[in-house]
Amino acid sequence: MLFLIDSADLEGIKKCVEFFPIAGVTTNPTIISSANSDFKKLLYGIREIIGDDKMLHVQTTASEAEEIVREAEALKSLVGGNFYIKIPITEEGLKAIRICKSKGIGVTTTAIFTQQQALMASCAGADFVAPYINRLDNIVSDGVHVVEEIVELFKMQNMNTKVLAASFKTVEQVHKVSMTGAHSVTISPDLFSMLIYHPLTMYAIDAFDSDWESVYGNRKVSDLIK
Repeated sequence: MLFLIDSADLEGIKKCVEFFPIAGVTTNPTIISSANSDFKKLLYGIREIIGDDKMLHVQTTASEAEEIVREAEALKSLVGGNFYIKIPITEEGLKAIRICKSKGIGVTTTAIFTQQQALMASCAGADFVAPYINRLDNIVSDGVHVVEEIVELFKMQNMNTKVLAASFKTVEQVHKVSMTGAHSVTISPDLFSMLIYHPLTMYAIDAFDSDWESVYGNRKVSDLIK
């Protein structure tokens, strides 16, 4: 499983990279806009934090294939490193995917809500498809089930495209998606901390500390083995 940060908050990204096993960062126009910052400086800042080896997914704002490709080339040149252009699933988007792949540009197809959208994007050459979990759940659909069928469909058709599940609100959603065999998830910085939190874990740690201090006081292991 690959864990990515769905954010343009530099401080949040820094914390996640420091503490969690992060594979990269995803953004979209809404996320970028919420940062309310200089666009180029923001992307430079993200790349500086994560380095060249980790993935950076940046979404196009163009709607026609030729302009999508121009934006993809410009963005790849701007941020360098392990880069993927995010392209929404449309007819023009499918055309742009094939052109981008011919130019050696990584592609993530986004705004995926159905299994057939994912398959079409995969056949066009997308490296990742990004189905939206919570948004499907909000319209009384089953986002996890959609991901499960996309994963199975890719296996049946022997496709190399990976599923990058997005749009999460709860740890339970992340867990259920991971059980489908999805290859990756992208989540907010706040949700990373919730993935490892459990009150019984904190209770166990407090008990360890109490038992240790009852014998060794404030001395740590490093103090005892000098």
